[in-house]
Amino acid sequence: MNSKYLGYYFANILQLRYSFAYIEWFLKYARTLRKFKNLHHGKDCFILGNGPSLNKIDLDQLSEYYTFGLNKIFLLFDKVNYRPTYHVAVNRLVIEQSIKEFEALPCTSFLSFFPSRNKFKNLEHINFILTGGPSVFRKNLVGLVDEGWTVTYVAMQIAYYMGFKNVFLVGVDHNFIVSGAPNEPQLFKGDDVNHFDSNYFSNMEWQPPDLRGSESSYHLAKLCYEKSGRNIFDATVDGKLQVFPKLSFEKALVTCKKRNG
Repeated sequence: MNSKYLGYYFANILQLRYSFAYIEWFLKYARTLRKFKNLHHGKDCFILGNGPSLNKIDLDQLSEYYTFGLNKIFLLFDKVNYRPTYHVAVNRLVIEQSIKEFEALPCTSFLSFFPSRNKFKNLEHINFILTGGPSVFRKNLVGLVDEGWTVTYVAMQIAYYMGFKNVFLVGVDHNFIVSGAPNEPQLFKGDDVNHFDSNYFSNMEWQPPDLRGSESSYHLAKLCYEKSGRNIFDATVDGKLQVFPKLSFEKALVTCKKRNG
């Protein structure tokens, strides 16, 4: 077969494979996401990044608030009483490294469908979202959700869909010690200094972040939130991100509405 047509052949096979996967997601999982639309209309929440600065705050103070924990937040569970209301993970490596832990989470979890497909038990607390597509802030979970180079951005889109009005960031340090190109799979040797736990990616495969890409996504989120009368605030201790209005963690605790507030 001519190499040109061989390329078309395999491209069509790949497209067909993902078409079947999309149909599977739409029929099995898309409908269940509709129950989250405006579930917390007018409420506030915290989104927790995974930076070392999480170790500088008393996370147990967040127990009275709606919160999103990201990726390997479960590594905190033996150190604090705090547990997130929601959990989000979309990175293939994180998902593959954390299957048992995600299945045991004590909260509702949102996982990217394609890297999770056929890897998880059918559990009520796990929901599958479809991620990918162009860089657009998505306001609807029943469709493609933009990954935006960071799981924090995905959590912002989910929070928007749920109707949260004010979002407060903590642990989004936006500061990494890395070598190599952004998103390039590599082995992290030694202790992980970029996350709240030294074992986070220690001696495991990981992908260095794309900070410039993340910032572009954050600007989109800021624009969409503010256009609808909502806000995102950055309460990260000593965080390097310069996109959102800053306030202290203590001020965020006073400003953010509690679950029963």
